[in-house]
Amino acid sequence: MEERGAKFRIGQVVRHRFHPFRGVVFDVDPTFSNSEEWWNSIPPAQRPHKDQPYYHLLAENSQNTYVAYVSEQNLLRDETGDPVRHPQVEEIFGTLQGDRYELRAHRQH
Repeated sequence: MEERGAKFRIGQVVRHRFHPFRGVVFDVDPTFSNSEEWWNSIPPAQRPHKDQPYYHLLAENSQNTYVAYVSEQNLLRDETGDPVRHPQVEEIFGTLQGDRYELRAHRQH
């Protein structure tokens, strides 16, 4: 598998291309790094390729907040300018600036 650079950055607010949820990126895997069980739970017609970046999101839909794992091909930049209401956002990130949260100083490497 060929590894390529990530399109989205930590702190960026994104939305799913097909499903009604959005979230903030808190980690990036250069290629698929989840379980085969998780992979096989995706219907074959919708299953994305493994050789692309995958993003860990603090996600929200109209009813819940949760953590999501999403392939790059299924994400788009969120242009609403609205904050993400996930309760862990404030633990990791500071202020929302446009479509990105600033990383808190204690979380930077």
